[in-house]
Amino acid sequence: MIKWAGWIITLCGTGHTVGALTLEKAGRYAGTWFSGGLWSEDFADMSPAGSAYWLSLASFGIPLILVGLTVLWLDRRGITPPAFIGWTLAAWTVVDAVVLPFTPWPIFVVACALLLIGIRRAHRAHRAHRDSPALKAGLPRA
Repeated sequence: MIKWAGWIITLCGTGHTVGALTLEKAGRYAGTWFSGGLWSEDFADMSPAGSAYWLSLASFGIPLILVGLTVLWLDRRGITPPAFIGWTLAAWTVVDAVVLPFTPWPIFVVACALLLIGIRRAHRAHRAHRDSPALKAGLPRA
């Protein structure tokens, strides 16, 4: 479950960033971005180049890729991700669903549910192992 959640989060972040750069054609403003064209940008009167930048490279896409890859990295090492990652993403998903109902937020509901259920199961398994009579008696583990 945790692995699936990590992949969903990573793919959504990648899809958002790549989609914004290519499908939404935000990348056509790269020359403006890297030549200092946004340095005096007025957020109240944003230019198309500034809007494209905030939609693509400065969006939530890249941090989501990092969160998803971190979840996958932890899972590969047998480390249970902290629950605050799942709860924070869930809260963010609720805000997204209220503000922009026609976005792919239901995919994130699935990712958050998988992540939180996986974390809960891992904690239960760890507790059951820790509290096992054989372990308490000092017997070798199976």
